[in-house]
Amino acid sequence: MDDVAAAIADPVRRRILELLRERRLPAGRIAEEFEISRPAISRHLRVLRDCGLVRDTVVGRRRCYELDPTRLAELVRWLTPFTRTDLWERRLDALETEVYRARRDRRTGDSPSVPQERTA
Repeated sequence: MDDVAAAIADPVRRRILELLRERRLPAGRIAEEFEISRPAISRHLRVLRDCGLVRDTVVGRRRCYELDPTRLAELVRWLTPFTRTDLWERRLDALETEVYRARRDRRTGDSPSVPQERTA
């Protein structure tokens, strides 16, 4: 998981993964998307390949790359508890219930059991 996290820490490598999310691409086509040298892109692709996020195949004289998302699974499992939306959904549902209750009480004239402070 650490090697995957280190690989995706770089914005160029994240952009490469985004490009490969849709389809397999040759290295030259990937390099065209960046304003850095082809050897630099090659090094980024090597990092992604070494940690297992991409696979490469040689087709004629071209090397094509494709995303292998299976290596992201462990990282996603680790991150999921930090991004749990169900916890927020429960809290927002509770808030919504309290808002409706307060509106209902205001309409019906019911007052909460908490004593009201009287000011002059």
